[in-house]
Amino acid sequence: MNLSALFPERIGERIASLSRDKRDTLLLMASALMVLAPHAAHLPLWVTLLCGATLAWRAALTVLGRRLPPGRYLIPLAAASMAGILASYDTVLGKDAGVAMLVLLVAFKMLEMHARRDLFVVIFLCFFLVLTNFFYSQGFFTALLMLASIALLLTAQLSFQLTGAVPPLRRRLAMAARMLALAAPLAAAAFVLFPRVGAPLWGIPDAASSGKTGLSDTMAPGQFASLAQSEDVAFRVKFEGAPPPQPQLYWRGPVLGDYDGRIWTRVRPPPRPPRPQPLSIAVDGAPVRYQVTQEASNTRWLFALELPQALPALADRPVILTPELEIQAGAPLAERVRYDLVSYVRFDLQAGSALANPAQWLLLPYGRNPRALADGERLRREPDPAGRVAAVLGRFAADGFSYTLQPPLLSGPDAVDDFLYGSRAGFCEHYAGAFVFLMRAAGVPARVVTGYQGGELNPVDGYLTVRQSDAHAWAEVWLQGRGWVRVDPTAAVSPARVQRSVARTTSGPAPFGIEGLQGLLQPDPDSLLGRLRYALAAAGNGWNQWVLNYTPQRQQELVERLRRFSFDWRNATLLAAGTLVLLAWAKLLRRRRDDPVDALYSALCRRLGQLGLARAPDEGPSAYAARIGAAGLAPESGTAAAEFLRRYSAYRYGVRPDGGAAASRLLPILKQLLSRVR
Repeated sequence: MNLSALFPERIGERIASLSRDKRDTLLLMASALMVLAPHAAHLPLWVTLLCGATLAWRAALTVLGRRLPPGRYLIPLAAASMAGILASYDTVLGKDAGVAMLVLLVAFKMLEMHARRDLFVVIFLCFFLVLTNFFYSQGFFTALLMLASIALLLTAQLSFQLTGAVPPLRRRLAMAARMLALAAPLAAAAFVLFPRVGAPLWGIPDAASSGKTGLSDTMAPGQFASLAQSEDVAFRVKFEGAPPPQPQLYWRGPVLGDYDGRIWTRVRPPPRPPRPQPLSIAVDGAPVRYQVTQEASNTRWLFALELPQALPALADRPVILTPELEIQAGAPLAERVRYDLVSYVRFDLQAGSALANPAQWLLLPYGRNPRALADGERLRREPDPAGRVAAVLGRFAADGFSYTLQPPLLSGPDAVDDFLYGSRAGFCEHYAGAFVFLMRAAGVPARVVTGYQGGELNPVDGYLTVRQSDAHAWAEVWLQGRGWVRVDPTAAVSPARVQRSVARTTSGPAPFGIEGLQGLLQPDPDSLLGRLRYALAAAGNGWNQWVLNYTPQRQQELVERLRRFSFDWRNATLLAAGTLVLLAWAKLLRRRRDDPVDALYSALCRRLGQLGLARAPDEGPSAYAARIGAAGLAPESGTAAAEFLRRYSAYRYGVRPDGGAAASRLLPILKQLLSRVR
């Protein structure tokens, strides 16, 4: 094979010199590649490489004008691929194995396109593969990519269906875009009104089923530091009015009270739970009203701004409140949920009541961290528990402690001692865990609270985005007469942590080892790149809110509102706007039918039909003209009809840069030619 022929001085000239069928085949391969490429993220590597090699082989054969390989080569390749699928998935059935086989089928079919119908088999297989991409991701950018793929597939389909002179690629793309635009209102109406099922037809997408909040029932050194480098969204919040200041944005999650010397865990409920006591909560200031859209997590935790006034309501599952004020759903959150809440950011928790079971919040592992235990004993000399709290916070602020995403590994049996008297460098879980340990050693009931702190407000849509990087741990101590009081030891070491996001208060390694790339990936919010990032984030959030979150419950609410629709000036305005949209759409549908050139073409077809030469439904102007020329029509009529069809084909399928002006010049010529057909 002469490989130099693949790389001429200008590849565009090489492609332009190909025949129409070969150019259309390359267009079909490009559209198939757009559909197949996203599957590389979840397919086995060998499937991706085999598909890439197959498409490259087919492109080389097309450009070089070589024959396709015979079937005796493809059958063993297909059989080996089936065996590979079985080895990779332990089955040839199911979603993942089925998608992998379908991807390979499209690639192999490219080497077996001998007839016209084979082209359309590939096109329709690609249309089905467009749907399979949504098995794995239903995000906004996936939808945009699939929409572009459909447009390119329609362009390839039009290229194979058009006869005679074929319009340039730009015009065919425009035709495909118009087809999509005409179908969009019907698709939107079907989406809004067609009855929705309670769950996806083929399970939830992998992105949801494998999602994690980043928080669990436990906390160990290094856990939150790894989360701080994740930009995955945990939840988004829409406030009614201005959001509270950043230092007040504490999103409460699991509360941890048991410590074994290494890992903090939630307190185990006793075998016989005591009779629940009413919580004493005093609030101050105006409430904050907001709506949370929480991503799928496969856990039960629901996050709320401290302190919620009441439990949120979920349509399909109960919601419970634990004695530690944790909010849990009755079932794991395998899909995105949305709930409304009202919270108070200024409150006193159990200030006027006694602490139930105080010994639970003073337990420490026996024989661990002796230096911290001795420090706690010395703190007891301070009679005021609040003074003991202030003493530890002062030590964190003044004794050379640092806040870092890359703390030293603390794997010994005395991790608290190693941190307090050794490394003195850590993340929020180090400071919260060590602080609670010292407080318990000093005789002050304390516990660790995990959740999120802060968030990033998007000025485009007004949503506050809380990411996994905002995961945080703080402490609560019990002070007589004040109840449970929030204490954030991290704020004593790095006050900027609660004023700004983690990304702006810590510095990790440069992405890909390139210094300065952090500034590009985390642009200034006021810069052009920053505004673009906000706009794209708002678009993705809008897609989540209005498309992916269009649940059966929301559909029922919409139908109920339509049923109770009252005719006032607002509704009349909406109705008028909808009517105008429908009229504009109908005008687009009728434009070709009302075209005077098309009207003359229809008149010619009727006249030729009267002469015994009726046009077949699937017969284009060029094929029609060829049949008329061979039918033995009168010379003058045959010549006039052929010239009419030639000019009409050039008008309809050629380039018309001047639009209506070309039609006005063509009409008198076509009328004259039509009059000569007898």
